[in-house]
Amino acid sequence: MLYLSQVLGRPVRDLEGERVATIKDVIVRLGEEDHPPMLGLVARYRRRDFFVSRWRITNFDEHGVGLNSDILDLRPFVRRDNEVLLARDVLDKQLIDVDGKRVVRVNDVQIIAAAGDWRVTGADVSLQGLWRRLAPASFLGTRKPVEVIDWSDVGYLATDAATVQLKSASGKLARLHPVEIARLAEALSYHHGSEVVESLDDETAAETLEEMPSERQARILGDMDEERAADILEWMSPDEAADVLGDLPEEKAEELLGLMESEEQAEVAELLPYADDTAGGLMTTEFVTLPRELTVGEALARLREMAETPNMIYYLYVVASEGSWQLEGVIALRSLILADPSVPLANVMRTEFQKADADESAEDVAHRIAEYNLLALPVVDEAGEILGIITVDDAMEILLPKDWRQRLPRLLG
Repeated sequence: MLYLSQVLGRPVRDLEGERVATIKDVIVRLGEEDHPPMLGLVARYRRRDFFVSRWRITNFDEHGVGLNSDILDLRPFVRRDNEVLLARDVLDKQLIDVDGKRVVRVNDVQIIAAAGDWRVTGADVSLQGLWRRLAPASFLGTRKPVEVIDWSDVGYLATDAATVQLKSASGKLARLHPVEIARLAEALSYHHGSEVVESLDDETAAETLEEMPSERQARILGDMDEERAADILEWMSPDEAADVLGDLPEEKAEELLGLMESEEQAEVAELLPYADDTAGGLMTTEFVTLPRELTVGEALARLREMAETPNMIYYLYVVASEGSWQLEGVIALRSLILADPSVPLANVMRTEFQKADADESAEDVAHRIAEYNLLALPVVDEAGEILGIITVDDAMEILLPKDWRQRLPRLLG
């Protein structure tokens, strides 16, 4: 086992053991493998950097490198796609440790020989790793243990190397909850945080953005390719998508809205006219309505047949008839499940319930949701037709202190 710090600056020796160059960097290739293989070295001879292929190397240890030929190709080194220079691109950079769910700094890189090959197996993030690099060889260092993160748990490496794609396969980050991905992305710089979001599939990217502050959501989507941004907006809840578009410049918002699929576009467009500080600005159009003529059994069957159901389905909203939006009652999902399947919905729904007008103050509505211990509150127009619902998590974002708001998704689970 080696550490990168142990080989940098060590000699490159020919067949006779004479020093012909110095190790400047170690090159590996990123790909599908959990532990990237070494491709070769960047060596320096008289201020000239050149490439030494791994196949020219017979031994590689803390004493340096031995070559199997005396012939050197001194053409200047040029990096190729997917090549990573460990000293330049990895040391002192931040990475996401998927297993530990944290952002850490790389103080050294672990390399292990296996089956005649050399591979990167881990990132040393301990103080011991930093001492190993910076202190004289005779210095004993700290007594703190070495902490090495297995490279297979590296979900993202924050590098500015333009020709290197250091994002992992999105599957690594997808092992985390969107709340966790959002917090990790926010711990990085804006540039690297946005790269993390862009590396995710559309659905996970949408869920991750929904856990970020609105200003950051808008900036990331505004800087993204328009087609990709529109695809992600389609996966976001309508109220979240409307809030993001409301934070973008009008011309940009219109462009992204126009690229969305017609159904999602219509849902978001319904919410855009409402001010942020009103009940209309707080509501979502994701809810389930059922006509009052259905029986409990028929209603349950309809729910099972739905291709998609909203995340918030604690309440079902009973309307006057099929295709109507006239709100006549509310049924808790639990009550529906426990009711006699042959009974009409009209017999089990509550006709006395709290509701809000679209122009009501968002803060007043949030206080009412808290006061009555509601999980959602319907918003209706002057004719009594349901426009949307305000969920408890959106209400609590208004009532909770700012420092608590980012913890809300965890609290509601």
